[in-house]
Amino acid sequence: MAAHNSLCTGTIWLAGTEAQKRKYIPDLASGRKIGAWALTEPTSGSDAAAMVTTAKRKKDGWVLNGTKTFCTNAPVAGTFVIHAITDPAKANRGISAFIVERGNPGLSIGKVEDKLGVRGSATSQVILTNCQLPKDALLGSENDGFVNALRILDRGRIGIGSMAVGIAQGAFEESVKYAKERIQFSKPIAEHQAVQFMLADMATRIDAARILVRRAAWLMDRGLPFKKEAAMAKLYASEMSSFVTNRAVQIHGGYGYIADYPVERMLRDAKLTEIGEGTSEIQRMVIAREFLGS
Repeated sequence: MAAHNSLCTGTIWLAGTEAQKRKYIPDLASGRKIGAWALTEPTSGSDAAAMVTTAKRKKDGWVLNGTKTFCTNAPVAGTFVIHAITDPAKANRGISAFIVERGNPGLSIGKVEDKLGVRGSATSQVILTNCQLPKDALLGSENDGFVNALRILDRGRIGIGSMAVGIAQGAFEESVKYAKERIQFSKPIAEHQAVQFMLADMATRIDAARILVRRAAWLMDRGLPFKKEAAMAKLYASEMSSFVTNRAVQIHGGYGYIADYPVERMLRDAKLTEIGEGTSEIQRMVIAREFLGS
């Protein structure tokens, strides 16, 4: 949902022409087509300037060549927003975005990833081999693709923060339920102080993360600056989620380590929130730069 709504549809809504919005957004908004957003490459993750996928201008349009990786929804997507270098001399300020439809000659799906968690979401490579596009496939102004991508990622971090809070809340609820039912030393483990302290820490951190996420969303909804607040929310919520799901497995003991109980999956799912839409290290860079004005 985050990749479809925030990344793909959101970029078209942000940077698209009126004609592009009318052409693509109705199908995306209705769910008739699923959207994907391709920025990352095998050699280019946090460092977008290392991108090597190119978009060469030709008389009647563009030709794209390269490989994208970790592209959420790609195996099932009908509409792709793909980033490529249009001016190598400008590094990440020479990146442009393009709308590509499934079935376009030159676009193919590569390796489908076998992931640690969030396994219900399809993720794969997108391979571009002399992918021919018309002039109006350019999304936004030429060379503005990375600038717009940063704006989209700021918004998307609120969504990932929400995802982290949701996973953690689910793990907490499962832990409370289990702690009340599991009997050890002749009483429910919920009556043991060690378990109570873990649950108290989990509940406190979940509430703190939820407030940070809601603050960032509140600012965004009102058109106020929210870059720093979104990075803070995503950073804290994602690391909180890994903490909480780890404690949830601990409370479940041996049962938490097997797939019969949902906290095993929640622990694996939570880790993605520390990586997707900017790693925790990138969030710390964003926060520091906002404070320092750099």
